[in-house]
Amino acid sequence: MNILVTGGAGYIGSNTSHLLIDKGHEVTIVDNLIQGDEKLVPKKANFIKADISDENKIKKILQNKFDLVMHFAGLVKVEESILHPKKYQEYNFEKAKIFLNLCLESDLNKLIFSSSAGVYGQTKEIKKINENDNLNPLNPYAETKYKFERYLLDLVEKKKLQCTILRYFNVAGADEKRRTGLISKGSNNLIKAACEVATKKRKKFIINGDDYGTKDGTPIRDFIHVTDLAEMHFIAAENLLIEQKSEIYNCGYGEGFSVKQVINEIEKILERDLNKEIGSRRAGDIEYSVADVTKFKKKFKWQPKYNNLTLILKSALEWEKVCE
Repeated sequence: MNILVTGGAGYIGSNTSHLLIDKGHEVTIVDNLIQGDEKLVPKKANFIKADISDENKIKKILQNKFDLVMHFAGLVKVEESILHPKKYQEYNFEKAKIFLNLCLESDLNKLIFSSSAGVYGQTKEIKKINENDNLNPLNPYAETKYKFERYLLDLVEKKKLQCTILRYFNVAGADEKRRTGLISKGSNNLIKAACEVATKKRKKFIINGDDYGTKDGTPIRDFIHVTDLAEMHFIAAENLLIEQKSEIYNCGYGEGFSVKQVINEIEKILERDLNKEIGSRRAGDIEYSVADVTKFKKKFKWQPKYNNLTLILKSALEWEKVCE
């Protein structure tokens, strides 16, 4: 396959690009480096520094004939989106629309979209979330993902586009060869923040609320290793080219771990306690978010390779030791 990857210098985009190249595919990466880092870009990828809404640059890139596009580019911090909703609307929706329409003008009409479990919001009951559940985004970040999903599905209905929407739950861990991982400074990613405390890059870990209606009072999340997520993109891409049928899939493991469970597991690995304290709840945080991944597993007979919390945490810690 010859694949165009937006946001390929970011955490998930770079990991997926490495995996695609490892499997012998051609990858062209477009990234404006606002959040990404060129160090994460695979050496064998064709890298172009550009904003996805730069019409002249994108038109030139699209003169190459790509089989499909994987769209990872966008802003991802929930708290920042609450403070700057217009910025998130611009980057995650308006710019994405400009880019997609340029793709369609160039007859590139197959897309894998990096969406989020945030589109579901808080379910009324504590249960695994499946793709048919109601969508109720609770913050501007999730709202932009929801809006772009609607935009894509409208184009699918008009027979202008074929796409696979992948809704990520909590992505964690790092490439086992330590080529790429999460580098976001001041990240609100739970495992990243804990690893920064473990490696003395951050003073303390704040548990945002311990008064939720869960066993230990902290929110429960479904953590998927970034390399398994990359594999899901590869599988979805191959399938989209063969079946040419649009679908939506959850990306997770279907297992939930609380914030305190994650911290306890890191402390076991380190054989020492982390400097931590209980803080107040964060706006937009969801109590329980665990994926029902039956649809993807059934369709592709998929078995994850890294479905182990200890393994995920160890890979994140190893990456934290080598990343600047």
